[in-house]
Amino acid sequence: MAAIRQEKEYIQLKGMLAEMATTATKMVSDSIKSLVNRDPELALKVIEEDERLDRLDVDIDEHCVKMLALFEPKAIDLRYVITATRIITDIERVGDHSVSICRDSIRLSEQPQLKPYIDIPKMAEIATGMIHDSLEAFFNSDTKLAFDVIKRDDLIDQLNDQVTRELLTYTMEDVTKLHAVLSVLNISRRLERIADHATNIAEMVYYMVEGKIIRHTVLTVEEEEA
Repeated sequence: MAAIRQEKEYIQLKGMLAEMATTATKMVSDSIKSLVNRDPELALKVIEEDERLDRLDVDIDEHCVKMLALFEPKAIDLRYVITATRIITDIERVGDHSVSICRDSIRLSEQPQLKPYIDIPKMAEIATGMIHDSLEAFFNSDTKLAFDVIKRDDLIDQLNDQVTRELLTYTMEDVTKLHAVLSVLNISRRLERIADHATNIAEMVYYMVEGKIIRHTVLTVEEEEA
């Protein structure tokens, strides 16, 4: 009976995490849609969604505390619950970055468009894919997928550098574009940070499965292929 109840609690936790991740990735996608389509109403809807994400953060945290108290999990089961409590912090921050993007999107919609957005939507697509796959790696204890997520962070960094270099030339050519340039730079930086949160989750998946912390370490080929 206790085992059945424990299994139900794990299934409920998985469902809540999936809902939170889906909400966060949609916030990222819609924030960029609001930018590209110059749609401040969509940006305001995304900002309102942040309250839902915060509520899920609290609900999942409380659920994990309850599971720790009721079942006193050991080994990988304990690491699963601990990892879940840390993952929700990263997902909640993804929502915060989306809100920041929307505020810049609203500001940019009130002035002439600086440039066509090409790399920014590409960064958003990669970052949301990383969030999705890091959660898949968590649900399936898949360290190979986790490593794939970590590797994709380099691509986001390269795109962020490219956007930064390009925008700086706009400022040098016309200083009146400075405020718009700063807004787009912030958006690019926020997307880079969203990818960092996905990387954090992927690193925690490795900890959950292998019991080894890999933050701030260089992995061997053997570890990546384990």
